[in-house]
Amino acid sequence: MKRFLTLAFFALISFGTRAQELQCQLTINSERVQITDRQLIQDMERAMNDFMNTRRWTSDAYRPEERIKVKMVVTLQEVPQVGVYKAIVQVVSTRPVFGTGYETVLLSAVDKQWEFEYLPSQPLQYSENSYTSTLASLLSFYAYIIIGMDQDSFTRLGGSPYYDRALQIVTNTAAQAGSNPGWNSFGDTRARYFLLTNLQDPQLEGMRTGAYQYYRLGLDRFAEKPEEGRAAIYKALQDVQKSVQVRPGTALVRAFFEAKSDELANVFKNDPKRDQKAAVFTLLTDIDAPNSQKYQVLAR
Repeated sequence: MKRFLTLAFFALISFGTRAQELQCQLTINSERVQITDRQLIQDMERAMNDFMNTRRWTSDAYRPEERIKVKMVVTLQEVPQVGVYKAIVQVVSTRPVFGTGYETVLLSAVDKQWEFEYLPSQPLQYSENSYTSTLASLLSFYAYIIIGMDQDSFTRLGGSPYYDRALQIVTNTAAQAGSNPGWNSFGDTRARYFLLTNLQDPQLEGMRTGAYQYYRLGLDRFAEKPEEGRAAIYKALQDVQKSVQVRPGTALVRAFFEAKSDELANVFKNDPKRDQKAAVFTLLTDIDAPNSQKYQVLAR
């Protein structure tokens, strides 16, 4: 009986300390549009932050300090009619590195195809099985992508269930608001549709297994065992290279290097293994030519 009460007590503590998964700081930049009602922008910003931060997106237990840090900047570009907005959105999510005070970027993406409706009188609502609004779809899509990529960094292919939920959002939204950009295979290949299909493409699985190798076996070991950490990260880059050879220029590959190019240069610039350093330099300049200048520190 005492053991039962003890277990029940700790279960209550665990339940009481469970927190939402995301710690999102979302800001709206309205400098490019003519909006006289500044309270409207403040209300919109508050509604979006509440939507991301007060909802439980998974059944997993997250302690408050384990919440995934996210920054989103919504830059309004046009207001074609009352209550309708077009925007460019930058999304950055980070993850702490074990044994350090350093936070590494998991996702760095710019979505140029946000088109949504917002009216203060209509609260944002989310339904897993049906479409409620384009804005709810946009926010919940990124919530699941962010959680999935975080899970991939801790467990091999751990993000799969969350990408499935993101796919359900895409399917529901495309069926109800198919004219809105970014929800189908037409248009910009950097759109959210392609980011998700890349994450679920078996031919690009090396990007996801490489993520686990990079973060959990590489960066998380780097502080205590830098040689093992670098070797794991090099192995992760070889997995990424295989994906690039199969599907060059994909949204997922570009997002990876937007997030990691500076970090990779810093990780390997002091590598005492000159052969490994030279191999990493050759690999990176081959598969990430746009950032080749950053990798010149590896050639010295």
